[in-house]
Amino acid sequence: MEIKFSRPAKRRAKLYQIPESTVISILKNREFSSGEHEIIQPVDNFYYPLKIIVAVEDQTITVITNYPLKKEIPK
Repeated sequence: MEIKFSRPAKRRAKLYQIPESTVISILKNREFSSGEHEIIQPVDNFYYPLKIIVAVEDQTITVITNYPLKKEIPK
């Protein structure tokens, strides 16, 4: 699958110093159906877990936004 980053996702990644490789590695390990998906995952180099919102269409995953989730992880 092809992974694209929207302009807001690139800006947020730069603001919070999130490497694109980190987001890509999180997405590569998952199976997606069509539609929007919200991923919350702890990452070693970050104090807070990362929240990643993606839209999946055909063979393309578009990262809509990504940022550190600064509150408790929902269960």
